This record gives sequence, structure tokens and C-alpha cells, in this order.
Amino acid sequence: MYFIFLPSFLIFILSFFKINRILMSVLAAGIILPVIYILNNPFHNEFFYADKLGGFVLLISSIVGIGVSLSLISLPERVNIDEKDIKLFYRFFGIFWFGLIISILANNMGLYWIGLEFATLSTVYMIKTKRTTASHKEAWKYLIVGAVAISLILFGIILMYSSAKANLGENAMNFYVLMKRTDKINPFLFEIGFLIASVGMFVKMGFFPMNLWLSDIERAAVYPVGALFSGILESAIILGFFRFSKIEYMINYSHLITFVYAYSIFTLFMVSFLLFRSKDYMRMFSLSGIEHMTLISLFWVSGGFFAALLHFAAHAFFKPALFLSSGMLEQKGKYIFKGTLKGYKNKIVPLLISLLLLGVISLPPSPMFFSEIFGFKAMIDISKGSSYFMWMISAVFLILIFLSVIFYKFVRVYQEALYEGEEKEKKVYKSEILMLIMFVVSLFSLLFGFDYIKGII
Repeated sequence: MYFIFLPSFLIFILSFFKINRILMSVLAAGIILPVIYILNNPFHNEFFYADKLGGFVLLISSIVGIGVSLSLISLPERVNIDEKDIKLFYRFFGIFWFGLIISILANNMGLYWIGLEFATLSTVYMIKTKRTTASHKEAWKYLIVGAVAISLILFGIILMYSSAKANLGENAMNFYVLMKRTDKINPFLFEIGFLIASVGMFVKMGFFPMNLWLSDIERAAVYPVGALFSGILESAIILGFFRFSKIEYMINYSHLITFVYAYSIFTLFMVSFLLFRSKDYMRMFSLSGIEHMTLISLFWVSGGFFAALLHFAAHAFFKPALFLSSGMLEQKGKYIFKGTLKGYKNKIVPLLISLLLLGVISLPPSPMFFSEIFGFKAMIDISKGSSYFMWMISAVFLILIFLSVIFYKFVRVYQEALYEGEEKEKKVYKSEILMLIMFVVSLFSLLFGFDYIKGII
């Protein structure tokens, strides 16, 4: 399994020499082979927990990584960056991947945190690739917010470790052991730790009260950074939430569902109206990503594991594809809406971007259409025959109202992009077309993978 680190290591080493961007894309694609091996040969030891869930998250993240590497081929033509800047981006891209692999496959809570820290620090430098005042300012902002979030996660991990240390010794840091021996955990201490760590993970995904920092950063940075945040970094964070919440699920389910519902629904309320007022694509895509992470969290704690994983995979493909399309939608440095789907010589490009814009708001046959149906069904199923059935119906109704606001915004933007504004000729590169096709094919493949996703949990 250690061959899985080889592509990121080679990308890091080659970044010190003259860059061949096509070779870098080939190396990024090389991670798929060891991931497939892990999927077919799950194992766990003291440090790594390569189960089907981790393998699935890593497979999705690997496909996103290939898409990002394809967009980097045309990045110097889209953005005013020199050879030194592109070398630095690839260098920290390799470190970022190294940290994410550790985090996704970690069996040790401390190792999981170290992987996230690698990814956080490396992303700071990738934000600064676009040498503007705004990108430097946002890099510092991310360093501060990321430090707050990662510190909360670390403090939560320390408390969760302490909750089982007396009975399990050093195995109290082990995800696999904790999930099997919840009877040896001090419930009060673990729940406090879970609460603090969850707030840290939620802050890192842009939840309330820090909804705007993520969109500010993704707006100021080059668009591949937004793709890395939405498709890969958030994958590692949500996987940590999956693992921690599975333990809390067995300790005190009512506390888990109350906390996650209250936090997620309030976040969704804030995000829906911030998104309604967004003025450009980058902010709209960023805020939409927070919306989808709240839905994934809600479906997961409601027992809709299939819905959560399907929605997670669809989001991990949709959002990076849209971020990476921003270079094609941009007009003279502005991500305005009107007329952005006009002026392409290659007519497949506006068609693919249109599919992505409409699919991400769950119009059928988007995978998100099915994940939301299964997710809302799971939410209602857990409340049937209970005293909080009407509360659950009210929660679903509220969520649908907020999603309707987002639906209206995306449809309106799509209409403006297609029918309004001037038609200006836009250049599209072959690597970008290949990237779009790869993401759209990956999304359609999810529609035929329901049985496989159901077998992960």
C-alpha cells in the first residue's frame, strides 16, 4: 500500500526541475492503481485503516486529483503566473496529496490530524500562487481560520483519547478499536471531545459562523484551489466526521442527531440567502459546496448512509468540475453571469457546463436527485412512531425551503448565462475539454454504482 505515496512524492521531487505539465498529470493519474488494490484488499493495522469507506473516499478524491492536474496544463494560459509560481503550486500540490492520503487512511486519530495539518499548511502556499494583494491577504486569513479549526479538532481528539485511555491504553487513539469497544469509553468525556472536534471540522468546511471565509479565499485564489478545497480537502474532513460520528452514534444517538441537525439547518439557512445574493460564479459555487456538506452530514446521522455517500461522491465531482470550468466562464477577469455560455466554437463545452449547473441542484437524472430522495426518506424513517415525528417533518420542510432558494438562484443564473448578455469568443483548451468529459462520465457512472455504494457500509 505504500506505493500509494509514490505519485505525490514524484510530483514533489519533479517540481524542483523544469515542469512538464502533461507528465505531472500522468503521475497524478498513477494513484488510481494502488487505490483500486486497497479497495479490493481492505486491511487495518496500528496506523492505517484501509476499509471500503476509506478506499471509496480515496478513489473519488483521486479522480478529482486527475481533473485538477488536467486543468493545471492550461493554467499559465489562463492566469498570469510564471514558471516559478507553477513549480511552487506543484510542489505544494504533492505535499497536499501526501497529507490527504495519510488523513483518509489513518487508523490513528493523531495521524488523521497530522494529515489534515499537512493539507492545511500546503494549501496556504497554493492560494498565494496568484500573486495579488487579495490572494496574499486570503492566504493569511486561511492560515488563521485553518489554525483555529485544526486546533479545535486536536483538542477534541485529546478529549476523545482521554475518554478511553484508562480502559484501552494506547489503543484509545485507534479508530477501529474505538468503534468495536464503545463499552470501554467514558461517554461524557467522549461527547465533549466529539462536540469540539465536530465544530472544528464544520468550521473547516465553511459552516456557521464562518460562512464567508471559504468563498473569499476561493474567489481570490486560482480556480484549481477551489477544486482542491471542495473535492479533496473536504473529503478528508467529512470522512473524519463519518468515523467520529459512528462512535458517537453508538454512545448517545439522541445527542448526536440533536447537535448535527441544529448546527446544519442553521448553517443551511445562512448559506441559502448568502448564495441568493452572490454576484459571481466562484462565490456561488463555494457557498453551494457548504450547502451540500450540510446535507451529507444530515443524511449520515439520520442513518441514510447510502444517500450520504452517493451525495458525497456526486458533490466531489460536480463542484471541482464547476470550479475548473470557471476559467472558461470568466470574461476579462470577471465571473459575471450574463452571456457566459455564449461564444464557444466547440459546442460540447456549453452543453457539459450546462449539465453541471443544472445537475448540482438535483435535477434528474443527476445522482443528487436520487441521493436527496433517499436522504429525506431516511430522515423520516428514523422518526416514524416516535414523539419527534412532527419535528422531523418541520425540519424537512425547512430544508426544502432553503434548497428552493438555491434552486431558483442556479436556474436564474443558467438563464442569464444562456440567453442574456453579449456573445464574446472564448478559448477552450483540449485538456479542459478532457477534464469536463471525465467529470461528466464519472457522474453518470454513479447512477450505475448504487449496489456498490450500498455495500460499502
